[in-house]
Amino acid sequence: MTDNRRHHPALVLFKVGKLIRNSIFIILILFVLQADNDGPLLVYGRYAFLLFFVWSIVSAILNWLTSTYALDDQRFYLRRGIFSKTDQSIPFSKVQNINRHTSFFHRVLGLTSIRFETGIAGEDATVNFEVATKKEATRLESAVQEYKEMLEVEPDMATVAEDGSETEYVPSSRKQPEQRVIHFQPTRCDLLKASMTSFSFLLLIPLIASLYYNVSEFISLEERLDGIGTSLLGSPWIIASGVAMIIAASFTFGIIHTFIKYGKYEISSDSERIYIKKGVVSEASFSIAKERVQALEITQSFSKRVLGLAEVKLISAGSLTMGAEDLNISSLYPFLPKQKAYALVAELLPGYQIQEDMQRLPRRALWLRMLKPSWLWLFATAALFYFKPNFLGIVDTWWIASILLLIVIFASRILDFLHTRYLLNDELIQLKDGGFTSTLFVTKREKIVEVEITQNRIQRAFGLSSLKTVTRARPIHTSYLEDVPDALTGTFRLWYRGRTREIKLDAPN
Repeated sequence: MTDNRRHHPALVLFKVGKLIRNSIFIILILFVLQADNDGPLLVYGRYAFLLFFVWSIVSAILNWLTSTYALDDQRFYLRRGIFSKTDQSIPFSKVQNINRHTSFFHRVLGLTSIRFETGIAGEDATVNFEVATKKEATRLESAVQEYKEMLEVEPDMATVAEDGSETEYVPSSRKQPEQRVIHFQPTRCDLLKASMTSFSFLLLIPLIASLYYNVSEFISLEERLDGIGTSLLGSPWIIASGVAMIIAASFTFGIIHTFIKYGKYEISSDSERIYIKKGVVSEASFSIAKERVQALEITQSFSKRVLGLAEVKLISAGSLTMGAEDLNISSLYPFLPKQKAYALVAELLPGYQIQEDMQRLPRRALWLRMLKPSWLWLFATAALFYFKPNFLGIVDTWWIASILLLIVIFASRILDFLHTRYLLNDELIQLKDGGFTSTLFVTKREKIVEVEITQNRIQRAFGLSSLKTVTRARPIHTSYLEDVPDALTGTFRLWYRGRTREIKLDAPN
């Protein structure tokens, strides 16, 4: 076992930086915008904030001094706590996903962060190194990878003693590093299409509006801009030029935002793992063992369907986030052409061969869905009738809004009927549903841990049922398929019983 080590000293600077970032508006209000205000609330607020700020810095330093880690060839050993010490031991065998994230702060200092996701429940489900040198992060990752490779070469070397603890083993051979195959890197055309599909060009307007609102709370911008606005609005040429500049700036902002987020996107793999890298300014990387993939979810929004795009998400038993910031690194690039997405899935996971020829619902399922009452429409219509709003000077707008809402609900139900399909293919199951946004769920029979078939009285009259499947993930993933024919439920029962041939049970002691 290596000697106990403290985390990188820059961790203290990292925590102080996060504290300042999260408190920037409070600092501006107390010490800049209201610096001349001697009101009791602001004066005591400044003292309270300074005490909190000092204690946070002291706490960060004490946590750094008292937190250590070590590792041997089988597990991590973690120790933390200022007043109450906590010792934790996490085996490498529990690690499911490995995530790396290099923010702008990390890049400036030549550092990175690494996170090991395990299948353990609770707060201690991850081993997180928020700040580490790239060399140290590589050393930690290599230790975990070498252990897993050794288990594949010599699976009997890690035995369990009578007390339940794993015995030590001595590695006798190692695999040579395997060359990764790059499957996808976005082109400029892909990035441009992504910026249009993601509507990131619309982010600029609410960003400016939010900044204007926050500043105008403390500085009277209306009086200063009133005269300028009156003179500008008097010229149609200036108005047209201003609108054109805003549109151009919005599209430029959207393209830059998309390039920064997906400019260096890369999907690669070897025989054992899938690797995803993304980000230009703030980099993130993710790797997952192929055997840990519990299911796939392929989503198409209305705009993506028009452009023939799709998003493939990996559903894993481990978390796919980096702390509080969701980096969405479980997605195999959110703007893949549909056929390319299916081909990429086949390349990365040969066991998941997606078939587009799926069974549709019987026509009676459409009639059942159209006859179901819409509680949303009933409550919305009642609220509209009570308040009777007038929009653009139109009298009795409420009934027009009610009819439009009803049309949208019926359109969504019709689209849901057209999109809902299913397929049982050997050990794979494919379930597709959705109205304006459709979702295709694909998983293996052995990954499904619970199934439920229900039927209410109306469905019984139409010869239909509802199907629910539960897949082990974090959080637990549940899929529903409404109004399927009764013949499918019988076939599904027989199909699911075949799971017993695929599940390996531990031998009794």
